[in-house]
Formats: sequence, structure tokens, C-alpha cells
Amino acid sequence: MAADAGSSALQLPCVFSPKSRQYLALCAQDGRLRIWNTDSKTLQQEYVPSAHLSATCICIAWGPCRTVKEGPQRKKRKSEAGQVEEKADLLAMGTAAGSVLIYSTAKGALHCTLDGGHSGGVNCVQWHPEDSLLYSGSDDTNIIEWDLQTGKARSKWKADRAAVTSLCVSPDGKLLLSAGQIIKMWDLDTKEVYRKFTGHSTAVTTLRFATTRPPDSNGLYFLSGAAHERLLSVWQVREDGKDKNSVVSFTLTDEPKHIDLVTSNSKEEAVRLAVVCKDGQLHLFEHFLNGPCKKPFSPLCTVQMSDTKDSPAPIPLLAAALRADTQSVLLAYGNHLQPVMEKVEINTAERHVCLTRDVQTSLSLSMETSVSKVKTPIVNAKSRVLVPGLPGHQAPVKGTSQASEKRKKDTDTKEMSIAERLGEIDLSTVSTEKGAPKGTASLQTDNFAVLLVQGLESNDANILNKVFQTRKEMVIKKTVARLPLPAVLPLVEEITNRLQGHPFTAVLMVRWLKAVLMHHTSYLASLPDLVTQLGVLYHMIESRVKMFHKLTKLHGKLYLLMTQVATSDSSNTVTDVDHTAKLVYEEGKCLFFLLCPSLCSILCSPAPLNL
Repeated sequence: MAADAGSSALQLPCVFSPKSRQYLALCAQDGRLRIWNTDSKTLQQEYVPSAHLSATCICIAWGPCRTVKEGPQRKKRKSEAGQVEEKADLLAMGTAAGSVLIYSTAKGALHCTLDGGHSGGVNCVQWHPEDSLLYSGSDDTNIIEWDLQTGKARSKWKADRAAVTSLCVSPDGKLLLSAGQIIKMWDLDTKEVYRKFTGHSTAVTTLRFATTRPPDSNGLYFLSGAAHERLLSVWQVREDGKDKNSVVSFTLTDEPKHIDLVTSNSKEEAVRLAVVCKDGQLHLFEHFLNGPCKKPFSPLCTVQMSDTKDSPAPIPLLAAALRADTQSVLLAYGNHLQPVMEKVEINTAERHVCLTRDVQTSLSLSMETSVSKVKTPIVNAKSRVLVPGLPGHQAPVKGTSQASEKRKKDTDTKEMSIAERLGEIDLSTVSTEKGAPKGTASLQTDNFAVLLVQGLESNDANILNKVFQTRKEMVIKKTVARLPLPAVLPLVEEITNRLQGHPFTAVLMVRWLKAVLMHHTSYLASLPDLVTQLGVLYHMIESRVKMFHKLTKLHGKLYLLMTQVATSDSSNTVTDVDHTAKLVYEEGKCLFFLLCPSLCSILCSPAPLNL
């Protein structure tokens, strides 16, 4: 799952749970772990690591299925004693801070934290198929064997001169594959190198065993994929040690991002392989592994997805899982924040298959399914329902039909536009005191977020001015925190334009920009073209910082001069000038102390920050 140092920050992990494929675990741009149910197509769980801004998740791996106790259960009968259901429970997450988080889906909370072992970011994690052991590889070139029963490191050894970017444990649990640019096979009993394989010029990002046969039978095969390479290499572990080169190659259209395979147990059984590439295409392979083959194999079938618009645009595939029947494949496509999961039947007799889907319709259906779990109580004529927290609804909602008919008639006669509503609402004088009159509008943070998104989409200066003129720090922080991710960049561009205006406006914009950097640093750092997006803001702040020293001196002289004039002039007519000078000074100070270190760090470092 990890990539090399240059692209690991851009590839987001996405993995199906083993065996039943009931869950899909992925980490999005906001640093949160989301677990989706592939049967109901809804969000099952969501977990926010405490340090998700500074220690983003680089890799994730599901543990072996096990029996899970989810609370008090009745005593089983003798006929039911042998029927034990195993479910996917534990999920390991490697972070950029060097720690490994173990999350339990049964508990819906963090199971334990494995830290203190790595000094660099964890690029890969791999579970032992039988024992409660976990292996992790890091940028510090070490491999650690963790004991989950004690939560401590059981063994640690240096794997290579370069960073360890991929790991894989053999099906019998006796061998471990590790890779940077050189692939090494380790004996887990002695922690010594069993074999070495060379052939990749870049960091290896994928290692998977393709067969379950023992290594002394010349029937053990594994495959590997590397960054910026458009093929998968298959290696044979020979008994005589003559296994220096790969025996089979599978051609791809781009770098492999997600791989799922059905292993082969004998020479008569073919290996089934599903590879999702970086360009969003899916390639299906089926091959009998029985010795070397000089000619590279092309995909048996290539699957692409596109939308249903007049000019079709491709829909990227995120992951794919092979089913028990050879014709069906479980797909996850769209984006990491709201993926779409679908089981499709693919005719492999066709070399190229293009599936057309309406992503917006699929998203709305999944949202309706998740919302439908909320039960609405039955309201009679004598009941009064108070609905807290709904934007714009401060009065109690009555259950009488007459009130609804009257409200319907009023809305039919005259409907206020957004401009008229803004004219009646004064955001700067919002009253939250108990003694406020009944007619006073009490806006909540949701109103600000909705108005801000509307203003950014329509580029309406009236709406934006109403929102930006608020001075409350808490309202600004909560409004920015509730913004959807697509609105973050337009907000930063609007803030950049307003920072170049009046000093009073610039001081207010500094507060908004500070809130954006505090809440959305992880998302901004995940953008590939961040330097071009924020280049204007960076250069503007840099030019103002150069004038900060001179501004400090000017402020001191100006303040001294104003003090002398105010002492000699009893009318104190220079108060406004002094206030403007202080605003100019405060703007420069805020830009210098709050924004420059944060923005420079974001633009220069591939990893997100913890502000």
C-alpha cells in the first residue's frame, strides 16, 4: 500500500476486509478512517485519530478473521457449539509519526497503540495468518515484530539500507517478504535472509504470495510491483537457489495501486488476479504458474468506468475484490470521501469493458439509505415538538394541520430571496442573550457555513461581506470546520484577494485564514498542485514580512508622535489615526507570527502539519 517517498503522500489506502468482503476501510484526505458496509452501501464506522493532522495514515491492513464477542450472549446448545462465526475485526494503521494504531470494528474504538519502535514513518503493516503477531516496515529501514497480546515489540532487525516500503507473510506463516529496492525473503524463526531478488529500479510498493505450496517443491511463487512501473513481476522460489530473475510479467497501463488475487494450491489451478492501476482502470488476469515464460501477459479483460453525461468523463476505480464465482467482482469507485460499492458481473470474453454509472444518483441513494434509519415520531394535534439545532427554526414546530396550511399559503403569496433575507439579518449584531427581543434573529454556525458556501459558489460579494464581517473567533472556527472540502480552496482564494484590501478587512481575513490552516491542513497538504494554488498568498505574505521590521520602527515613531500630539491637544482628534496605525501594525504582526511558518511548512513539506 505504501509508495515511495515521492508519491506515498498522494496515494490513499483502501482495502476490503478478508473472506466475506463485508467492509471497505479507507483513509480520505481529511485523515479520518472510514469503514463502509459493502452489503448495505452505508457508512458503518468513522474514527478520527487524535493526531490525524500531524500523523496521517499511510497504510492499513485487515487482520485475520476471528470470533468476536459483541456483548452478552445466550448459552449455545450442543448442536450450535460447532457453528462459530468469524468476522473481520482488527485493523492496523501505520502512521507518518512512526506509530501503529490497532482499531477494533467490534468495539468501534481504538484497541491499542504500538509506539516507541520506529523513528520514521510506517510504510507497510502485515499480519501473521495464525499467531497474534504484526509486522511493520518503516523509513528507518527496520522491521518490527509486534506481539498484540502484550502490545510490545517482540523482535526488531535492520532490513535494508533503504526504507522498507512493502511486506508480505507467506500463507504458512514461516516466511516474510520485505522490499525497498531489493526484495528479501526472511526466515521468521531465525530472522535471517533466506533469498534475495533484484530487478526493480524503484521502490517496491506491492508484494503478494501467489501460491500456497512449500518453497522446497519449486512451486512457491510471489509477485511484486514497483513505483512508476507498468508491470507486475512474478518470482519463483527454487530449491536450487537459481531464482535471480522474474519468471512471468503482467503488463499494465499504469503503476499498480490495489491488488487482489486468488492463490493457487496446485499446478492445475490457475491464479486469478485483479489489479487496479493509478489511472483508475481495472485489469483481470488468469494464469497457470508452471515455470518461466519469456513473453509478458496482457490482461484477460480491462474494465473502465465513466459517467452518463454527453461528454463522458472517467470515474476512477479505487479497489476491486474477486468473488468466489469467476464472473463477479466487487468494485469500489468514485472518491475516498464518499465511495460507491457495487457487485458487477463481467464478461471476460470481451477484452475491454466500459461501465457507465451515474455517480450523483448512486451517492444520493446511499445518503437516503443512511438517513432512513432515523425514526420520526407520530405527532398528534395536542403535541408540541421542540427541534433544537435546526438552522432557521427557533420557534416550536406544531403538529396541527391548520398551521401547516397557513404557512403554505404565506409562502405561496410571497417568497423572500437570499438578498432580502440578508437585508433583514444583521450578522454583526447577532444577540444570544436571554433578554433579546423575540424578533431578533439568532444565527447558528450552520447558517454561516451554508451562506459562505452559497457566496463562494455564486461569487456574491453581498453574501460574503455579511459572513466575513463577524469578529467572533469561535464562530469563525466552527464555520470553517463545517465547510465541505471542495469549498476550502475557493475560500483560500477569496481570503487572498481580500488580504490585499483595506487594513481592517485584512485583519479579519487573517483570522479566517488561521482557522483554515488549523482545520484543513491535512487536505491542503494532499493536493498535488499546492504551490501553484497558494503561490499568490505565499508571495504576498513574503513581501509583507520583508517590510515588518520597518513597520515596527514606523509604529514606534508614530505612536510616540501621536502620544505627544494627544498630550498637547486636549480635544484628542487624532484617535482615529492612531487606531488605523495600530490596525496596520497588528495586521503585519499577525501575518508574521501566525501564517508564515504554517504556510511555508505546508508548501515545503509533503506530510501534513499539526498546528
